[in-house]
Amino acid sequence: MRRLLLARHGQSVSNAVRRFQGAQDVALSPLGVRQAEALRLAVGRRRIVHVYASPLQRARHTAEIALAGLDLPMTVVDDLRELSLGEWEGRTVEEIRTQPGDPYARWVRDPVQCLPPGGEPLADVQARGLRAVDRIATAHPNGDDVLIVSHGGVISALLAHWFGLPLSSIWRIAVANCSLSEIAPPRVVSVNETGHLRDIDIAIAAPLSP
Repeated sequence: MRRLLLARHGQSVSNAVRRFQGAQDVALSPLGVRQAEALRLAVGRRRIVHVYASPLQRARHTAEIALAGLDLPMTVVDDLRELSLGEWEGRTVEEIRTQPGDPYARWVRDPVQCLPPGGEPLADVQARGLRAVDRIATAHPNGDDVLIVSHGGVISALLAHWFGLPLSSIWRIAVANCSLSEIAPPRVVSVNETGHLRDIDIAIAAPLSP
């Protein structure tokens, strides 16, 4: 594997209202579909040979839209699914903020120590994300370029690894819906490219509501 392109899925119906979705299987919003169509143009300019996607429909549908007409194979990889947010899933940011002590603000400051009740530890998320990338790299030993369509939490955890940042700082890394980040492992080439989205009404989902 020569280059790895990381794409976050298009805006979901939960992203649109700042509702925590985590491991919930949530559909794309109408804007998310348009973002995925714009992603297709960016993907079409690259020499990508294979696409890997999270099994959650917002990522899988984004990948399917981005692949339309490109005749590229797609493989679903369970380890690319979004992190679980436990008891927060299905609730809005505003609902969590009204709880005693504002657990949302604490989570933003330190998502490692202030994990949502029942949520998946970020170290586990990062480990399975890296495991998926290693398997993908092994499948492409001849320097192919590949695309991964995943989620804000997973992509942020991977970028933190390649940047050498602690997991407690991952929400400082902006990963917009249908953005592209380019990696030449272990070198980070670019992060959060959104130029292909410039001509549509971009509603960048908050990076703090995976």
